[in-house]
Amino acid sequence: MFRRKVQTLDTLLNQVLRQEGLEAPLLQKRLIGAWEGVAGKTVARYTQEKFIRNQTLFVKIINPALRADLSMMQSELVKKLNTAVGSMVITEVRFY
Repeated sequence: MFRRKVQTLDTLLNQVLRQEGLEAPLLQKRLIGAWEGVAGKTVARYTQEKFIRNQTLFVKIINPALRADLSMMQSELVKKLNTAVGSMVITEVRFY
């Protein structure tokens, strides 16, 4: 008899993504997509650009007062965004 190593599709997909180096970009895309849900629709309206570089999320906020308020909430936003993705993707958020 043959012994087969049965794995779930989820496990296999995660292994392939990790082997091909696609896991981190996928998680970064999910984190950027989670911005509106975590920050809220009002904040999302004043958000123009978002990108990740060296585990730092850069967010362009066009309202200076809102930018100052969000700067005080950086650590909370990092925790919520990483929780939304289910992985430690970013360590810092910077607003410009």
